[in-house]
Amino acid sequence: MVTIMILKGEKVILRPIKMSDAPRFVKWFNDPEVNKFMFIRKLTLPEERKYISRRIKDRMKNTITLAIETEQGVHIGSVGIDDINKSNRHAGFGIIIGEKDYWSRGYGTEAGRLIINYAFKKLKLHRLDLDVYDYNPRAQRLYKKLGFKKEGIKREHNLYKGKFRKVIYMGLLDKEWKKKIKK
Repeated sequence: MVTIMILKGEKVILRPIKMSDAPRFVKWFNDPEVNKFMFIRKLTLPEERKYISRRIKDRMKNTITLAIETEQGVHIGSVGIDDINKSNRHAGFGIIIGEKDYWSRGYGTEAGRLIINYAFKKLKLHRLDLDVYDYNPRAQRLYKKLGFKKEGIKREHNLYKGKFRKVIYMGLLDKEWKKKIKK
């Protein structure tokens, strides 16, 4: 059973997502400047409410999705660990800062560190992995800063603006994280 708690840093608070977050997610996911970096390109409010409802039910199973709030209580994005495989001790990692005014200001880095620390220390996971588009250098820098390593490329995996694009596959092991946080 996965226990959900609120994770606090200096700049962010990670809290469970709730239904009242849905309109912000819909706004972000329908913004071309934001969704060009995501697998979702269009989203309706009913679709997002259904998704949040599933995520709330999955909290105690194999998914953790947390809202990212600033210390002032502004909801700016979400971070999560999904497809938690307890027997093999691995999961997927994902993050979005949907409020563009908060891009490149350290909020994603801190949110990532908090949830990764939780994944390795509390959940005792061995590995996290993710996919990132080749045309998203800001996210690639964030993931490298968090310790993720490039493990492969999925060629012509994503169709974006009429062109097939690469997706970079990255992973982070618990032993690499332990080394990183000791520095």
